[in-house]
Amino acid sequence: MRTDEFDFVLPEYLIAQHPAKQRSASRLLHASGDVLQDCQFTDFMQMVNRNDVLVLNDTRVMKARLPGTKQSGGKVEVLVERVLNEHEVLAQVRASHAPKAGNLLFLADAFSVEVLARTGEFFHLRFIAKESVLDLLDRHGQLPLPPYITHVADDEDEQRYQTVFARHVGAVAAPTAGLHFDDEMLQALRDKGVQIAYVTLHVGAGTFQPVRSERIHDHTMHSERYEIPAATVAIIAQAQASGGRVIAVGTTSLRALESAMKNGKLQAGSAETKIFITPGYRFSVVDVLLTNFHLPRSTLLMLICAFGGMQRMLTAYRHAIEHEYRFFSYGDVMLISKAENLESC
Repeated sequence: MRTDEFDFVLPEYLIAQHPAKQRSASRLLHASGDVLQDCQFTDFMQMVNRNDVLVLNDTRVMKARLPGTKQSGGKVEVLVERVLNEHEVLAQVRASHAPKAGNLLFLADAFSVEVLARTGEFFHLRFIAKESVLDLLDRHGQLPLPPYITHVADDEDEQRYQTVFARHVGAVAAPTAGLHFDDEMLQALRDKGVQIAYVTLHVGAGTFQPVRSERIHDHTMHSERYEIPAATVAIIAQAQASGGRVIAVGTTSLRALESAMKNGKLQAGSAETKIFITPGYRFSVVDVLLTNFHLPRSTLLMLICAFGGMQRMLTAYRHAIEHEYRFFSYGDVMLISKAENLESC
């Protein structure tokens, strides 16, 4: 398939720059069969059933952005992609001239890092400090908002660009479908008999990269680390045995679950995934997907076209644009049923 088949024109004013006043105040576009319904996110409560399982990604966004200078005095910006151990990371480094192995960078007016090597698009850096990388990032780093959000991260972003269930630090971008849930709604879902399960997938910066190759299968997918707890495998098995559905909250939860299918069974444990889901993929775990609206020509748009049907999803995106839904990380949300219809709002 050609990449331009997944392109669309989005008016800039539909790119949400700030979150809704309340987490659950977003709009929801429900794609059930060939029917599109304009709903509110709070209607989601009526679209799930007792014994369904809601799978959430509990990754937490690192304060991964660090401004600094080179030994020469030139400005640099470091975006930590992955923490390797207590003192070493892989990171993107923006500078007028790329640093070389052995160079020192002085970051956030607080500490130095040594460039150990370059690995593809990333630099292997060693933090020269007694404190751990995560402690230094928490104290001196900035929240790495997506490139299409134009303001510098502020106090509102510190709260709202994290899910209420974020636990495991390691992502450079939020699992944005989860941003719509507040504690009250999660409790109401539990009270209804919906099971809540968790996976961890540390979202990398590659999630924002468009597919630049002419044909989608010439694209090289970025790698991300995920973990599936044994408790989640058990909850999903119980839900399926009782006729419940697996509802993935976000493409990251779906990618983790589908990556963990081995020999026809969902496996607990941690691993790397470079899974690239495109139309024609046969899904093994997830029945329903809750997801924000994604960038044109992106791997995430290709994933939802695979899940919900390409023409059906492109029609839904045209509908969303015509009805002025808010797009991307702070935007509205879409509920897509793959197998069976959900209740209408």
